[in-house]
Amino acid sequence: MSQADLMSLKQVSKQFPGGYVALHGLNLSVGTGQFVALLGPSGCGKSTVLRLLAGLEQPSQGQVSAPALKAGARGSETAYVFQEPTLMPWASVFDNVWLPLRLQGLSRSQAEPAVRQMLATVGLSEFEQALPAELSGGMKMRTSIARALVTQPEVLLMDEPFAALDEITRQRLNRDVLQWWQERRMAALFVTHSVYEAVFLSQRVMVMGARPGRMVASVEIAEPYPRSAAFRSSPAYARFCEELSAALESAHGQELRS
Repeated sequence: MSQADLMSLKQVSKQFPGGYVALHGLNLSVGTGQFVALLGPSGCGKSTVLRLLAGLEQPSQGQVSAPALKAGARGSETAYVFQEPTLMPWASVFDNVWLPLRLQGLSRSQAEPAVRQMLATVGLSEFEQALPAELSGGMKMRTSIARALVTQPEVLLMDEPFAALDEITRQRLNRDVLQWWQERRMAALFVTHSVYEAVFLSQRVMVMGARPGRMVASVEIAEPYPRSAAFRSSPAYARFCEELSAALESAHGQELRS
């Protein structure tokens, strides 16, 4: 792993009990402050990649390097946002966002400034006492992202966080995530099934082949930030989407050859 790389997988394979092979000879790197999207067919191992980088799984072969795996890591270096918001239904928005700081030993009063700042950042200041059942899908996801960012992590791992949202909410959160990423200069690895979302968000899109997962394409999205809604209707955007759609279609049809 080069000095600029914050996370990497080198020739990583992952076989689960029972013989299921999720990944085979996979290579991936994400540099400090980079935004990388991971695109591929269902079941190709995208979520397994995130879990390896978060220290939630161990590789069967190969090397994994990430802040979460360093000796003495406290867990706050890496934030993980799941497809479902996974909020505590009995707890207020404030208390859900407080949770990771509470686990670090901060009292409610000690955590209050950081929690309220994050709620303001994600546009939920007026909802800090609301319960998850009282929130829309987009607001639940904002709460989940606030909980992830409140520890000021080095790494943000996102596993299809907007897949269940309507298109307008999804596009709004795409823009917001880019803003938060730029403000904090985290390394972000974003799993998605959407070519359009991957192109809009990322500096680089990695395409994984069909099971067992391995990298089959890498496309640099050489367009400046911030990216406005106008970028979605630009010729460059259409060109990148076409290139990635072709790579994804090829990935669906490929089989691992010895």
